Parts: sequence; C-alpha cells; structure tokens
Amino acid sequence: MSSYDFLASCYDELTYDVDYSAWADYIEAHFQKRGLPGKTVLDLACGTGSLTKELALRGYEMIGVDLSGDMLAEAAEKNRNLDAIPPIFLCQSMDKLDLYGTIDACVCCLDSVNYVTNPKKLQKAFERVHLFLMPGGVFLFDINTPEKLTGLDGQIFLDETEDTYCVWRAEYSKRRRVCSYFMDIFRLDEEAGLWDRGEELHEEYAYTPQELEEYLRRAGFKDIRQYGNLKMRKPIPGEDRIFFVARKDK
Repeated sequence: MSSYDFLASCYDELTYDVDYSAWADYIEAHFQKRGLPGKTVLDLACGTGSLTKELALRGYEMIGVDLSGDMLAEAAEKNRNLDAIPPIFLCQSMDKLDLYGTIDACVCCLDSVNYVTNPKKLQKAFERVHLFLMPGGVFLFDINTPEKLTGLDGQIFLDETEDTYCVWRAEYSKRRRVCSYFMDIFRLDEEAGLWDRGEELHEEYAYTPQELEEYLRRAGFKDIRQYGNLKMRKPIPGEDRIFFVARKDK
C-alpha cells in the first residue's frame, strides 16, 4: 500500500468539510500580528493545493511543495487560470526542501508535520525552512496532539460521497509512537459502471509540543508560540490540534 496514489483523485471529495477559507483567515491573522517582510509564502505539504489557492487569491505569491506527484497534479489543475499570480509547484520532501530563492513565510497545515514519522527528518525539515526564510519571516504549522492520536486506536471511520466510498481504521503503536490509518477506497468508474478499489496506508507520529519547540530552537527559530485549534489563545488541556508560530530573527 502506498500513500496518495489512489487517494489524490478523490481527496477533495472526502475532505469537503475542511473550511479552507477559515484556515486562511486564521493564517492571515497571525501574519498581520507578526508582520511579514514580504508576500512570498511557501505552502509546505500543500496536497491538492486548496489552501495554496485560497492564499493566492488573497494576494500572496505562493509556492506549493509536496512529496506526492499525484497530489501536485491535482493542485496544478486547481490553480490553473487563477485571477492571481500563478503558484509554483515543486515535488520535494520536507527534509530536502530546495527553493530558488527566499520566502517570507511558510505554512504547513492539516497535521502534515505528523506525517514525518522520522524525528531526524523533521529536524532537518525545520532547518531547511529556516534556511529559506527571510529575516523576520514566520513559520506556522499545526499538529494532531498525542492525546488525539492515541485516542484513535481501534476506531473505524466511513467517508462516503456519490461516487467514492472510503473505510479506514486506526491503530496506535505505543512503541513506535505512530498512528497508522489503513484505508480501503472504492471509486465508481461511471463509464464502465464498475467500482475500482485501492488500498493506502498513512502514518502519523505523536510528537509532543515540547519536542517540537526543541526542534524549532535547534533550527534557529525564536519567539516560538503555541495556540489552540484555530484560536488566538494558548492551548487548553485535551486540545486535539495545536498550532505553532515561530519567527526567524531579523
């Protein structure tokens, strides 16, 4: 089983409930609070480019980076012919990020950080983001908390649309600190009148907030803050999602 090869074409249908406009509002609130040196923003692990598009339409010069070529193909099509500066899309892993120039901010959303299941690679990814940020630049990302990931153990979920049916089960390994999602995806081939079946495995690592703050400090970031789920306040106990905002020294 691989990740996103089969899911890419139906990812947007299965995540229809994600309010990307609200996410963009939240991101902009932090940008305005911290101030950016410019308007070039990296959407790291951009997926199908929905957030990339939302921010591009708000006047940001966007770069989208993702490891999945299938997801990037969807992103490029979605962002074609925008009434905005066209985003640039690059197929790269986070720990080997290599941009053509500097950026003023980086966002890495929808628990994409958890998908880096090797802590050493995540440390390297933070260092690469820091390298390409302009002085005064902002790095914003969110995580699924360890409490949320451990609580998913043994859960079974069903997502369904008119032509897509997805069943996935979650298993948490305390030894590995990894939550694995085993997905069975069925897509209707309308021309043939038959259902295609695909299997995928996705994994998320249960990073603690303390570990992530240390990784950010080691990478050179300063003024590191934590926030609740799409909130401008500190996280509360039991929060499922935490946001981090860090700055590169001016």
